[in-house]
Formats: sequence, structure tokens, C-alpha cells
Amino acid sequence: MRACIAAVALLATGCMSMEPKYARPEPAVPASWPVGDVYLRSAEAGLPALTYTQVFTDPRLQTLIAQAIANNQDLRGAAANIVAAREQYRIQRAQQLPEVDASAGTTLSGQRDEATGDTRVTADYRAGLSVPTFELDLFGRLRSLSNVELNRYFASEAGARSTRLTLVADVATAWATYGADQSLLLIAQETAASAEKSVRLTRLRLEGGIAPRTDLRQAEQVLTQAQADLARQRTALAQDVNALQLLVGAPIDRTLLPGSVDEAFNAISLVPAGLNSYVLLRRPDVLQSEYQLRAANAQIGAARAALFPRISLTSLAGVASGALTSLFTGSAFGWSAGASANYPIFQAGAAKANVRLTEAQRTAAIASYQSAIQTAFREVADALARQGTMAEQLGALARRKAAAADNYLLNEARYRAGIDPYLTTLDAQRSYYIAQQQLVQAKLTAAQNRIDLYQAIGGDSLLQLSPICQPLPSDNNASNAKVASQCSPM
Repeated sequence: MRACIAAVALLATGCMSMEPKYARPEPAVPASWPVGDVYLRSAEAGLPALTYTQVFTDPRLQTLIAQAIANNQDLRGAAANIVAAREQYRIQRAQQLPEVDASAGTTLSGQRDEATGDTRVTADYRAGLSVPTFELDLFGRLRSLSNVELNRYFASEAGARSTRLTLVADVATAWATYGADQSLLLIAQETAASAEKSVRLTRLRLEGGIAPRTDLRQAEQVLTQAQADLARQRTALAQDVNALQLLVGAPIDRTLLPGSVDEAFNAISLVPAGLNSYVLLRRPDVLQSEYQLRAANAQIGAARAALFPRISLTSLAGVASGALTSLFTGSAFGWSAGASANYPIFQAGAAKANVRLTEAQRTAAIASYQSAIQTAFREVADALARQGTMAEQLGALARRKAAAADNYLLNEARYRAGIDPYLTTLDAQRSYYIAQQQLVQAKLTAAQNRIDLYQAIGGDSLLQLSPICQPLPSDNNASNAKVASQCSPM
């Protein structure tokens, strides 16, 4: 019996495959990033290799990211989906091997003797092993279905890595936003304090008959605007903390938060994008699309194999006896075996329609794969275009802030000396206030741009493989089978 099962399993492993030969579609994007004065010039010719700790260098931010990876509910859900996909693959692959059942039982029966009135009891004991139904996978239907689940498993793992990458970027964005709102709060506090001094001075000048009432009302406008901004920024900071707590999945230690936008901006390094746009093929969402395409390709093989007959084997070997003491003697042994073939004669074209359905699904999967690459290409190109001009914008806004600060000081001195009206000072103060706010917003935009580029090229997914084992795509089923045996042992 054991030799029979081994022979059947060996026969099944030698089956043919009806899957189309997989060839990765040529990416429908240029081979390199856009070039020109607008775009960032990169001296890195190879693929970027970095971890989030190399991009987000502040230990406080690294701590929050590590906590988010450990606690975030979306990431936990993604990990559970990986386990479910892996077990689904194991369930499907198990169908390629015969199921062996063990059974044992006894049957008692009684018959009354009419002559004596006694009841005669007889017993029937049995035990054995059986293979209920085992399909010989001669045309590769079961193996193709296993490949479908294998690639869905890999797609699920890639999707989890995409979720992880998004989580890291979201935590960094929320952290930088808190730093920007903290800077805006400080600016509002400084402006409110300066405006209070201006109101006191203008009131004294009004009481002394030197200044008109309009000067006092104009000074109060700046003060009330700064006070309103203070209230708004306090709300924004509280909401930033709430967003971080949701991402991290735990209360936030306030000592891990940045004190200003400059701290946040300086904690995020520039990301080398490389020159070769084919780095996008290793982005998690693109990998996920490719594995889904591979699954659709394998589904065609299963649909084609369903057009051919299914051959099934059954077998039984065991012992049976009317006495328990003689159950395991040689005379009690018996066996049986059988084979059957099933081939649908009339299905109204359903089987062939199923093949065409899977082919259409593969075409849709190719389009989805190309769309994922094109979207990724645009995201990287947009980030490079923004980063290429960001330094010039920051420099111009910094110079504007310095000029506005000097202009405000000069106009305030001229007003106190009675040379210019207060309206000139008011305009200068407002310009300085706006210049400070715009510089903070620009620094936040620059930090966000670095985060976007990190996420757009795939981040540290280019280096780190999941403990569940995520290979890069290959172009043959044999390598997938090898990966499956290494990553998901039965």
C-alpha cells in the first residue's frame, strides 16, 4: 500500500502544465527619469538601497515609527491576511497528494433462536487504511491552482509591505506637521506679544493727543489676528497628536515630538532616486500587481486543464474478522482498488468560456500592472520636479523674511519718531508675519517632498525582505516552486 501511494505521488509530480509561459510585460514608462532644469540631478546611477533609519535620522522619529510598526492595527490586519493567504496556498497544494484515512469499527448483530428462545450475538471487527479519491494531475490542473494561490500569497505579502511603507511615511508626515504647527504657534505668540506692545504704545500716544484713534484700531487688528491664530494653532497641535496616536496605536510621549519645523526638516535626509526608472519594478504595490498577474496567468492553465478528463483513484486495504483475536492474522487481510475517469460531454460551451474568461482576466491584470508602474513613475517624477526647485524657493522665502523683518523694524522706528503714519508700520508688520508663516509652510512642503520621494521609490522595501520570505519576481514556475518549498514548508 505504501509503495502504491508513493508511485501514485511520483506519477502526479510528473504531470504536464498547460499554463502559458510567463513573461513580464515591458514597463510602459521611459527607462530613466525626466531630465532638465526643473528636475533634481542625481549622481546615483544604481538602485537606491536605504532603510527608513537612513532617511529619518532623528531618534525620536525612529522611535515613533518603530512603535507604529509594532502596534498599528492596519499593519496587524495586513499580517493576518498574509497568514491566511499562506494557509490557503497550503490547503490547495495538499490536493496534489493523496489523502490517507484510517478507520476502525465493530458491528454487533443479534438473532433470536425460535426453538430455544436464546439470542445469538455475532460481531464483525474491521480496521484499515483507505485513499477515498485521489485525482491524478496529468494535465496540471491542481498544480496550476497551487500556483494561483502561491502568487496570491506573494501578492498579499507585497501588499503588507506597501501598507508598512505607507505607515512609515504617514508617521513621518504627521511628525513633521506637528513641528510646523509648533513653529506657527511660536510665530503667533511672538506676533501677539509684539502687537500688545504696539497697542499699549498707541493707546498712550492717543491719550497724549499724539496719535489718532485709527492708529489704535489698526494696532488692535494685528493683535486680534495673532490671538485667533494662537487658538487655531493650539487646536492643530492637539489634532496632530491625535493623528500620531492613531498611527502609532498607543499614547504619544511628548518628548518624542519636534519643537519646530527646522528640527523636523533637518531630520529627513534627501533620497537618491537613481537614474534607472526600473527601480519601480521593486516597489511593493507594483510587485503586488505583478504577482496578481502571475496568478491570473496560472488560472489560465487550470481552466485549460479542466477541458480534459479527470482520472481518479481509490484504494482500500485492511483486515476484517468476526473475532477480535483473529483480526490481525494473515487470513483477515483484504484490499481493493479502483480507478475512474470523468469527462463532461455537454456543458453548452461553459468550459471553453471559462478559458476565455481567464484570458480576459489576465489582460485586465496586465493593464493593472502597467497602470501601477505608470502611476509610480509619475509620483517619482513629480517628487523629483518639486525637489529640484525646492532649494531655490526656500532661499527666496528666507531672504524675503529677512527683508520683511528689517523693513518692519525701520518702519516702527520711523513711526515712533513721528515720521511715518502707523498704517505703514501696520503693513510692514503684516508682511513680516506672513513671510514667517510662508517660510514655515515651505519647509513643511520640503520635508513632505522628501517623504513623498522616499515612499514613491519604494523606501526600505528595496532592501529588507519580510520574515515570511518575499522573493523578487522570476520568469519560470520552477523558481516559484523552489521558493514555495523554502518559504512555506508543508
